Amino acid sequence: MIVVAGEALIDLVPRGSGPLVDLRPARGGGPYNTAVALGRLGSPTAFCSRVSYDVYGEALLTGLREAGVDVTSVQRGPEPTTLALASIGEDGSARYSFYVEGSADRLFEAPEQLPVGTRAVSFGTCSLVLEPGASAYEELLHGAAARGVFTALDPNIRPGLIADPAAHRARFKNWLPSVSLLKLSEEDAQWLGGTPEQWLASGPAAVVVTRGGEGLTAYTRDGAEHRVPGEKVDVVDTIGAGDTVNAALLHGLSVRDALSAASLAALTAADWGELLRFAARAAAVTCSRAGAEPPYASEVDGD
Repeated sequence: MIVVAGEALIDLVPRGSGPLVDLRPARGGGPYNTAVALGRLGSPTAFCSRVSYDVYGEALLTGLREAGVDVTSVQRGPEPTTLALASIGEDGSARYSFYVEGSADRLFEAPEQLPVGTRAVSFGTCSLVLEPGASAYEELLHGAAARGVFTALDPNIRPGLIADPAAHRARFKNWLPSVSLLKLSEEDAQWLGGTPEQWLASGPAAVVVTRGGEGLTAYTRDGAEHRVPGEKVDVVDTIGAGDTVNAALLHGLSVRDALSAASLAALTAADWGELLRFAARAAAVTCSRAGAEPPYASEVDGD
């Protein structure tokens, strides 16, 4: 079981261009997209979050169930669902403004225990910024690591939500000793500061940096760098692409029985090449269609 911990929200995606175009509601949130992608790829997955009882919350749970994701660890509340207003650039890249005050997901409380059979827990995005939930997710991260559970972190920085950048950068550094796999975009890396080598020295067994159409690079503690190019695709938008990479990496490691720091260290250059190419293919499928619609296993068969 791979547990994904973090927010579920509704993306409001514009249909067309201009300031007053129609908006299409779509299920989203970095952790939510990761959980759906894992389920579609075939990994046993559970979602750990707090979801509203409103109509959007029900739609979010339906999406998880349809992907085969276990939702028994989802907490519920009467507060509204978080909304993220997306704007799509000419290159398909997405930017967001958020409506988060008093929303259900930020009132998440750390569970006493993880689901039976948990092999890994994945964290990221808004859930690690918005209090009081951020402290609860942080508690869950450190607790899982202390029990020897494999942990993955995708910080997925949203600058508009971060009131104190210096404090958040310091908090990020505090997470690293409890992180097994750090995956982040080139933009995230620039915002956070530091280098893969510095992050590796603080705790993670591997760091994967995504560079959009330029591909992915994995850095490991032995000083190796493993690079693959991006998959060529007609980009509709990039919503959910990074989340799909996150899921594909976790799925690929699970298939290889490599959800541990020691197993990561034992991966060969050929292993990393296969894993990264699989993640690049999965992300390309997501980019080829509107909104966060990650692929099913049959769409990315190969390495």
